[in-house]
Amino acid sequence: MKLRTISDLLTQDYVRSEVDIKGWVRTFRANRFIALNDGSTLNNIQCVVDFETLEESLLKRITTGAAIHIKGELVESQGKGQKVEIQVTCIKILGDSDPETYPIQPKKHSFEFLRENAHLRTRTNTFSAVMRLRSALSFAIHKYFNENGFHNVHTPIITGSDAEGAGEMFRVTNLDAKKPPLNEEGHVDYSKDFFGKETNLTVSGQLEAETYAMSLGKVYTFGPTFRAENSNTSRHLAEFWMIEPEVAFMDLAGNMDLAEDFMKFVIKYILKNNREDLDFLDARLQDEDKRKPQNERNDMSLIEKLNFVTDNNFKRVSYTEAIDILRDSTPNKKKKFKYIIKDWGTDLQSEHERFLVEKHFKCPVILFDYPADIKAFYMRMNDDGKTVRAMDILFPGIGEIVGGAQREERLEVLKQRMAASNIPEEELWWYLDLRKFGTAVHAGFGLGFERLVMFATGMSNIRDVIPFPRTPQNAEF
Repeated sequence: MKLRTISDLLTQDYVRSEVDIKGWVRTFRANRFIALNDGSTLNNIQCVVDFETLEESLLKRITTGAAIHIKGELVESQGKGQKVEIQVTCIKILGDSDPETYPIQPKKHSFEFLRENAHLRTRTNTFSAVMRLRSALSFAIHKYFNENGFHNVHTPIITGSDAEGAGEMFRVTNLDAKKPPLNEEGHVDYSKDFFGKETNLTVSGQLEAETYAMSLGKVYTFGPTFRAENSNTSRHLAEFWMIEPEVAFMDLAGNMDLAEDFMKFVIKYILKNNREDLDFLDARLQDEDKRKPQNERNDMSLIEKLNFVTDNNFKRVSYTEAIDILRDSTPNKKKKFKYIIKDWGTDLQSEHERFLVEKHFKCPVILFDYPADIKAFYMRMNDDGKTVRAMDILFPGIGEIVGGAQREERLEVLKQRMAASNIPEEELWWYLDLRKFGTAVHAGFGLGFERLVMFATGMSNIRDVIPFPRTPQNAEF
């Protein structure tokens, strides 16, 4: 007999057939009704046992969290809440289960408690739904790029360069931590290190992806990145995943077109293929909202927010126009913003981005042509000498979700920008070579995968959308 998933049994017509399933016990009521889940779906299947035919020692081992193997007949359910159930003919306990110490009991747990038990938290409905959606979004991303002629590039995790210029990087070394070799100046001699130089965990695969775009045309990376930022906010991780496409012969306008089409595709994918999980998370958020003060409630439900992205054209607005709108806005004039907009050149905060999306334009927004002083060295300088061809996509409830730019393809201008950012030319000699040999207009963007998962699931803390979060003072599991 073929082992089937609970998802199959609940969606296909197997009534009056013999079935064979394995899963974990969610609840066991009255020594008769087992709610079983195998992770294939949000829903449990009810398994009805004849307790009079089972040994008492076996009954005692059917506890919440136990893994069991069940054979029986799938029949139409006599109770409410489910269409089918299994009349059990054979049951086997697959492993030990200690009901006294099993932490994920059938009751409401705080997210903080579940983070402390991250190895078991996907046994709950919320986290199983979140992680199925994370998986679906990952598949949709690869599907989009594959269908649009992109090549997947695996860029280095260990790097000798700082793509962002921020300096918040984790060092990679095999030198003796207590007695590292020193040079004549008394500094650590990294020439004696494994790679012969100082190396770090990467903060971005963009620069390496650009090298492949300038030969393969259209490429993307999807890999882990790291940032040693000592931040404990709900939006920061030390280890996270980035999606970074790079395209040769594409300018800023093409980059905005690509990013909008991409974002709509992946969100449409989960709306079509993961509606059960989305509806559950939507209901959870609406229930949470009812317990909040009126002024703290969400303006849109989760499903409405996702449709807001797929059903609207993204409004394209220059940074300069956005500053004028924000400066003249009521929240700014009445000092309702935490960060008051005064001068051109201000780096926008989430509250400003959300105002543009949710209140002013009432659609997703793409801001472009940012001041050069607040953007990275590799973004192409505009003819005005003060702005660069950067773009950010702003979504409701979250603000910036995508950041990108047309890259600076002119060798001398790039050198000037690197010098202004104190980046030695010898460190990125290979990046400069791209501007020497067959240089061309090219562009790309970056999307933090966990930010996307947060938006798609409605989760408010980034630690709840990655299997094992890495944060300051926390590298458990």
